[in-house]
This record gives sequence, C-alpha cells and structure tokens, in this order.
Amino acid sequence: MSNTWIVVADACRARFFSADKPAGPLNEIETLSNPQARLHEGDLVSDRGGRDRNGGTSSHGFGTSNSAKDETANRFAVEVCKRLEKGRTKRDFDRLYVLGAPTFLGLMRKHQSDALRGLIRDEIAKDVTTQPLDRIRAQLPEYL
Repeated sequence: MSNTWIVVADACRARFFSADKPAGPLNEIETLSNPQARLHEGDLVSDRGGRDRNGGTSSHGFGTSNSAKDETANRFAVEVCKRLEKGRTKRDFDRLYVLGAPTFLGLMRKHQSDALRGLIRDEIAKDVTTQPLDRIRAQLPEYL
C-alpha cells in the first residue's frame, strides 16, 4: 500500500496513481471516464426550454442557468470525489496531489469533504489527463 495518491482529472477522465517511494515513478491504479463530456450540448438535451407568455405580447424562456455539459461535468466531479473519499476512509492514502483542468478543479473543490481536503498536499491547475506518465510525474514535486 502506498500512502501517496495522485489524481489527474478533467471533465472526461480521471486517472488515479500511487507512488511507492517519495521520488519514485507513478503507478496507475484506476481510471474513471465520462464519455458524455465529449458529446455536444445538443446531444445531451432532448428539447429546448419552455416558453411563458405573460398575457401581453412579450414572453420569456424557462431554462436553467447551467448547461447540460456543466451538469455532466458536475456529476463526474461528484463521482471522482466519492472515489477519493472511499480511498481515504479505507486509508489507502494519507497524502493526495490533485492535477486538473482549472474549471474541473473548481467543481471538485465543491464536493470534497473537510477530511479529504486536509490530505491534499498540492493542487496543480493543469490538464494533463492525456499525457504519458513521465510528463505527469514532471508536474509534481521531486519528493512526494
């Protein structure tokens, strides 16, 4: 069991790594994917928002302020944080590094417990989910 985990995430994918030694290489332990994040907005919604006529000649639309893509990303952030919380409660790690697309990092922050937040050693706002292991490792401190 490693006591350091690294999660690299964006709205489409989250990759979980462990580090056996403070200066050692990363070992990929799990990947979560969110294929809906790759879809166009029109593919995620079935219809336009409704309309309301107010007795006069004007009308306004009913809709949400969040797009379907935003909602999909938010649900995925919840899923990633649940996985991290599961690892925390099982004591799979006691240090965590989070690398992610800046917008997705913000979503993840909303869903982290205080206990999980206390284990985060660093957050790096960089989207490297598609990068090879050596490039991801280069973004992290030399000694984890």
